[in-house]
Amino acid sequence: MLSSPDVMACSRTCSRILGLSLGTTALFAAGANLVLLFPNWDVTYLLRGLIGRHAMLGSGLWGGGLMVLTAATLISLMGWRYGCFSKSGPCRSMLTALLSSSLAFLGALICFITSGVALKDGPFCMFDVSSFNQTQAWKYGYPFQDLHNRNYLYDHSLWNSVCLEPSKAVIWHVSFFSTLLCISLLQILLVVIHFINSFLGLFCSLCEK
Repeated sequence: MLSSPDVMACSRTCSRILGLSLGTTALFAAGANLVLLFPNWDVTYLLRGLIGRHAMLGSGLWGGGLMVLTAATLISLMGWRYGCFSKSGPCRSMLTALLSSSLAFLGALICFITSGVALKDGPFCMFDVSSFNQTQAWKYGYPFQDLHNRNYLYDHSLWNSVCLEPSKAVIWHVSFFSTLLCISLLQILLVVIHFINSFLGLFCSLCEK
């Protein structure tokens, strides 16, 4: 049977691991969103303003990235009892845990929702309008929003036939927004674990007193 000091030590160790894990996922989220701004590693699309609104929103940079990274830093400091957290009481620790959990959860949730909507709407690319209204013209937009009877995520025959530019726009879009979706989901799971861990730490510290 673990005593209260043992549980508290375990809780602090868990906070260190969770802080490191959240920080790592935040860096990956920021990297994935950054890559979406350069389709096919080409900077000209960004310079010409031909990047989709979901990628330009940058939820992976400031939501799943910066907000989660800030929360991860606080969680790590709590776990290592460093700086102002070296002698913090249970109430102060719980308040910090709530703030960091809320910050990380909000950032991850924004990133998750944005990524889901981005996958639903499809990539921003140049396509032949004549395929939709018999008018010979090319334009940039979201061609898959008008395909009401077909889902491009499951119909791979559309991936190379609808978007004319950038090349492999669908693969680029689906790959990195799916990555952001999975990362943000993992972040939400880690935040829930952190909240439970913090509550157990608070409970044991109060029992010790």
